Amino acid sequence: MGAFNALPADEAVAELLSVCTAPEWAAGIASARPYGTLSVLLDRADEVLAGLSEAQVDLALAGHPRIGERAAHLSSRREQAAVATAEADLLTALVEGNREYEQRFGHVYLIRADGRSADELLTVLHVRLGNDPATERRVLRGELAKINRLRLTRMLPDR
Repeated sequence: MGAFNALPADEAVAELLSVCTAPEWAAGIASARPYGTLSVLLDRADEVLAGLSEAQVDLALAGHPRIGERAAHLSSRREQAAVATAEADLLTALVEGNREYEQRFGHVYLIRADGRSADELLTVLHVRLGNDPATERRVLRGELAKINRLRLTRMLPDR
């Protein structure tokens, strides 16, 4: 935690943008330093996320690849590791499900994929397709919070 607290503001924001690509989220976390514990930082991350505009949430979504798509970001590749080894028919079903989801909701299907099988991710996708847009947006924010918490925990090994 000490190394993160000691970073210059612009470097802290850059580190945080590797976790979540919403600039207001990164700035809101960086500006509240220093953090005494990881728990306090994670609570702040949730608080800032809860206050973000939908436009900022959309910027956060832009930093996430589709489930099953080759991810450029190391965190996304690690989080979707189980999908990378899925059988071709399951990957095809995920591609089709992603397409349907994006047509319905206008954004990428976001879920904390870490530790979940491709089959589970597809099952949850089908369930979430039944949500109305407002409910899905709430679910999406919850998933984004889980992903941010996971990535922050990995980013700060000296907690």
